[in-house]
Amino acid sequence: MSNQATVSDIFRRALEMRKANPNSSYKDIKSQIVSEFSDKPFPSPAFLTIPEYDNITPEEDWTAGLSIVLRGIQTEDWAEIAHGIIISLEQVENYPKESMREDAPEKEWRNRHRGIAEEEKKNLNKWMPEDLMSLARKNVKR
Repeated sequence: MSNQATVSDIFRRALEMRKANPNSSYKDIKSQIVSEFSDKPFPSPAFLTIPEYDNITPEEDWTAGLSIVLRGIQTEDWAEIAHGIIISLEQVENYPKESMREDAPEKEWRNRHRGIAEEEKKNLNKWMPEDLMSLARKNVKR
């Protein structure tokens, strides 16, 4: 079995470090990541993702540090990789506070259709002939 960590593994390890010591600084976590992983093979850029966070924070937040992680993988620099992980960790931790979401379901932040529904309806009514609309409605009812 390979001891090559994925970016997700490193990110989860950073979360564990934070949970174990909530008062630790990002700098301390970064140093700990570097010391723990520096003797291991670099992660594969093919798995440059942390997909389990897409349902917690918007993609633009959890992916914030991935370009730096990729640069670290390309230059074989654990400090860069750890720096990118810390950026993503900071975004994931701060998103609920800054969005005032605090996991409140009434926010429905993931409902991307909500903001365009009215305009979509106007455009469909304007550009879709009535006979096509009735056919579409019939097919939806089936």
